[in-house]
Amino acid sequence: MTVSRVVNGTGRVSEATRQRVRKAIDDLGYQPNQLARSLTQGRTRTIGIVVPDITNPFFPEIVRGAEDAAWAAGYTVALANAVEDQARERAALRNLAGHRVDGVIVCSPRLPDHELTDLLAAHPAAVLVNRKVHGAPAVSLMVDDLLGAHLAVGHLLGRGRTRLALLGGPDRSASAKYRREGFLAAMREAGVGVNEALLTHCEPNEEAGYEAATRWAQAKGGAPFDGIVAYNDLAALGAVRALNAAGLRVPEDVAVVGCDDIRMASAVAPSLTTLRIEKYGLGRLAVEMIFALQRGRKPADKTFAPELIVRESAP
Repeated sequence: MTVSRVVNGTGRVSEATRQRVRKAIDDLGYQPNQLARSLTQGRTRTIGIVVPDITNPFFPEIVRGAEDAAWAAGYTVALANAVEDQARERAALRNLAGHRVDGVIVCSPRLPDHELTDLLAAHPAAVLVNRKVHGAPAVSLMVDDLLGAHLAVGHLLGRGRTRLALLGGPDRSASAKYRREGFLAAMREAGVGVNEALLTHCEPNEEAGYEAATRWAQAKGGAPFDGIVAYNDLAALGAVRALNAAGLRVPEDVAVVGCDDIRMASAVAPSLTTLRIEKYGLGRLAVEMIFALQRGRKPADKTFAPELIVRESAP
């Protein structure tokens, strides 16, 4: 009982006894049985995080923010990578529930609303990042994608670019839907026509951006566009590479705007104009919301506003 009180920080134990117990623990290399403690306390002190693709540099910064906040509170993080696969995402949420994590953070989920709602119901606390599902048992942390698209389009139009293309992201992404809506609304409000041939969905990676931009650059009659708004920085970087390969100059011939402001966005040449999203802060706040839910308090949903960062690809 005395050892238990010292390890768990409960009950009354004299300082001299506490020091003797601590010394014995250090000498013996004793490690508490975390499984047994979890069964006794009804908590695993673990938070699950599901991301669509850990190789996308946008998500590690969110995970880092979440892990720092969890670590400071004595929690660990269990990471699941869905690799842009709905079946993997579904299995990850079920597995984390089976391991009795104390809460789950799901970043940019790709599952449909009804499935996501059912899966989240198995968790004691849940936070959605970049997704809002009405009726789901979860708090949402959103990025204002409509605003972001307006900022990107407004910047390009303000630089005299009027033939804009949209690399719109995967069609199963809620963010892609809102960014497309924002793009079309901004063009409509400015009275600028949209060429449907320059609107496409693509996976959020460099290869997909490269392929889409290559198709546009090889269109009959030369490049029919002078600006690209990309779903994320990876697709934007792929587009820049394709434009260079086609003999088009960035930004002289085609200006490019990305989204996320991943670290390499400022390190490439030309450096990438993009929409900065506070990724680390998203992760920290998501964990804080899990803790609030554990205490029986449901925080209000929160929306983060992106910031336009102007660099060389669209000065």
